[in-house]
Amino acid sequence: MPETIAPPSIQSLLIQMRFGDTILGTATGFVVNTKNGPALVTNRHVVTGRHQDTNVPLSSTAGIPDNLVVWHNQLNRLGRWVAKRESLYMGDVPRWKEHPTLGARADIVCLRLTDLTDVHLYPYDVSNPGPHIRIGPSDLLSVVGFPFGLVGRAGTGLFAIWATGFLAIEPLAEFGELPVLLIDCRSRNGQSGSPVIAYRSGGMVAMSDGSSAAFSGSVSRLVGVYSGRINAESDLGKVWKLSALAELVASV
Repeated sequence: MPETIAPPSIQSLLIQMRFGDTILGTATGFVVNTKNGPALVTNRHVVTGRHQDTNVPLSSTAGIPDNLVVWHNQLNRLGRWVAKRESLYMGDVPRWKEHPTLGARADIVCLRLTDLTDVHLYPYDVSNPGPHIRIGPSDLLSVVGFPFGLVGRAGTGLFAIWATGFLAIEPLAEFGELPVLLIDCRSRNGQSGSPVIAYRSGGMVAMSDGSSAAFSGSVSRLVGVYSGRINAESDLGKVWKLSALAELVASV
């Protein structure tokens, strides 16, 4: 990968929620490896097409998605993407997997990927999420995704857009009695399912044990999965913790 491209910019994947060929909305996802093969991580409300708390359809058409179109990195052609369709149901049975204990309460899911022809995967490793960068209240975090379905163009590129904000809660704390952090960030529709990362451009970086470490290049640590603002009037967004994601991935 060219040093000029930050890996998270291509690890985030644009998703279209569709009913048949009708586009109902856009979101973000990313790939993880499970014991049964590669899977897409995104929010539960993305695959259900319904508000996580009210169950009201998200699309103005009231349509519910039956498939996702995922824009993957193309094999041997960095900077180009290829669209792959993934069915959300096998008959009437949902294909996605929910959190093993929280179930529908957790707004994160895994969907096994079935069509990877001509695709190059750049997965996140939940068991090795990156260096132990210090992450405390007011420290910078980035939501790397596709607000309003917008992309960063470079030729035919679909590079993700970075929205950066601040951790708004103690990392050991939980919001709503769930494994959820809060981020103070101007994030918007379309970023649902985005990886949330602590990204540092290099040099001396504060570490979680109180020390500092020197890095010759950029470093990042996966923190969790973004799932939307706490309400329409707030810039506080919910981030499902890496611990919850790791439990989900281990169960798939």
